[in-house]
Amino acid sequence: MADLNLWAVLAAALSAFLLGGIWYGPLFRKAWCREAGLDPDAPGGHPALVFGGAFVASLVAAAAFAWFLGPAPAVGHAVGAGAVTGLCWVAASFGINYLFAGRSLKMWLIDGGYHVVQFALYGLVLGLWH
Repeated sequence: MADLNLWAVLAAALSAFLLGGIWYGPLFRKAWCREAGLDPDAPGGHPALVFGGAFVASLVAAAAFAWFLGPAPAVGHAVGAGAVTGLCWVAASFGINYLFAGRSLKMWLIDGGYHVVQFALYGLVLGLWH
């Protein structure tokens, strides 16, 4: 952990946080809310808790992924490892839960797709910034 570029980890976490704002905002908000059975116009939880918690979770995930990649990964390897991590670990795990919970394929594609792009972004940032 001592060899990690903490600024790169912070930037990677911020990239995922911003991606989430776009992904679950203008891109898929209405579809995701419909699939989740939520009113897209109803207020959610307290914004500081929701956004603060989301950023902390992004930071933890980015730090763990940086540790997994090592201190100076090649960009192509890091992006590919991110895409595989997002698809084969995160999205596949969501898929198991969603099957048992009876959630829709559409919701899994939205959530799983976000995590594929999230970890690929982590890889891009960590691969470019050693």
